[in-house]
Amino acid sequence: MSNKIKSEDINRIIWQACDTFRGVIDPSQYKDYILVMLFLKYVSDTYTEKYEVHLKKYDGDIGRAERAMASERFIVPEHSHFNSLYNKRNEPNIGELIDIALADLEDANREKLTSSDGAGIFRNISFNSSNLGDKKDKNSRLKNLLTDFNKLDVRPSSLDGQDVLGDTYEFLISNFASDAGKKAGEFYTPKEVSTLLARLTKSKSGARIYDPTCGSASLLIKAGQQVDDANFSLYGQEANGSTWALAMMNMFLHGFDNASIRWGDTLRNPKHTEGDNLMKFDTVVANPPFSLDKWGHDEAEDDKYNRFNRGVPPKSKGDWAFISHMIESAYEDTGMVGVVVPHGVLFRGSSEGRIRKRVIEDNLLDAVIGLPANLFFGTGIPAAILIFNKAKDKRTETLFIDASTEYDSGKNQNVMSNKHLDHIVETYTKFRENNTELGVLEDKYSYVAPLKEMDENEYNLNIPRYVDTFEEEAEIDITKVQTEISKLENELKSVQQKMKEYLKELSL
Repeated sequence: MSNKIKSEDINRIIWQACDTFRGVIDPSQYKDYILVMLFLKYVSDTYTEKYEVHLKKYDGDIGRAERAMASERFIVPEHSHFNSLYNKRNEPNIGELIDIALADLEDANREKLTSSDGAGIFRNISFNSSNLGDKKDKNSRLKNLLTDFNKLDVRPSSLDGQDVLGDTYEFLISNFASDAGKKAGEFYTPKEVSTLLARLTKSKSGARIYDPTCGSASLLIKAGQQVDDANFSLYGQEANGSTWALAMMNMFLHGFDNASIRWGDTLRNPKHTEGDNLMKFDTVVANPPFSLDKWGHDEAEDDKYNRFNRGVPPKSKGDWAFISHMIESAYEDTGMVGVVVPHGVLFRGSSEGRIRKRVIEDNLLDAVIGLPANLFFGTGIPAAILIFNKAKDKRTETLFIDASTEYDSGKNQNVMSNKHLDHIVETYTKFRENNTELGVLEDKYSYVAPLKEMDENEYNLNIPRYVDTFEEEAEIDITKVQTEISKLENELKSVQQKMKEYLKELSL
């Protein structure tokens, strides 16, 4: 029997460690402390194991072992090692010592742990912050945190597979998102939505995959995992500094050390460029912030990358700004784009309607998929997935799927099972590969619309215009209902008579 450590073993210990912060600070904040400590423990344990391997290899020669460590994945200064901090857990300035350790770990691994402008992945977190309570309470909490994490053995040789730490990270982010409520939308896309989008845009070997609003990078990682081999590259950009740091750590814990995750506002300052042009990608996926206000409208008219050539979206709703950026970031003739949007994107008029018309006329829209309500943390509104395909060739029709009833009821929100995801993916695959006929593909579920029909609908993509989900009400048998009413009236008279008799006996 294997004694290897599984994800659930680590999850249990770490979720208990969260008790250190519950009730003190918001889950959207304390997630950073927990995830950073997990990353530090992983880097430290990995470093120790590698050092022991080199020490054995060189027959105990410390000098040679230390020189060999200089070329390892991470360099960990002695005072930055988790074990060093654990040994100092009773020090009165333990918060300050942890901050120093993290800063020096960044400095020792600048190429990996800092952004292009020199910002480190730990810069937005301080274990010495007054948010953790007064000095006595803070020291007690940090001591408990170090003690809990000391129970973990996350050396690579101890883990039951290379994905264990990555799975734990995803588990934590998901649970923090559940606790964080509305704030969760800033860093997490529900697992089943990420999986669905990754499957719908499945990339081929050698693909460059990009998420311009990558959050904690869960969607981007899932898109990479859909490739049949390890020959792919991941690129992302995230505007929130704390969330960018989570994405960086998430990539390392999943083993994607070469992923290029940049920090910055994608619409105002896209970081993935080649010369004066946007970098191009085989697959572009995203769950952008819904209807973002003040997204950069004023600068869009003079956009040097010509991303808004089909029109500039309204100042108060940035949905089509993100979509336009994604379409222009995909390779011409071959690129695929998958994006999660609010339903307003499908039918709102004015400038959005004009952009939508141009995109459809340019034969880019492949599929419109309506999702169930209450899937996303912090909002009950339903969303949709749009698939854009730059390789449609002469095929001009678009698939519409109404999957709004394809869910199971969860504790706090609805969830889509593998059965529901399979149904959507199989329908889309059938549409793409089998040259399906126009009209109803599956009754009350999917419909294939020609360009002419979308034109007749004034390029309104509201799904009920195409997928008829109307259910006729059962006919009412009036005679049967009248008989039932008469029966109930007679029963009521009988009960009333008995009540009178009882009251009479009681002299009431």
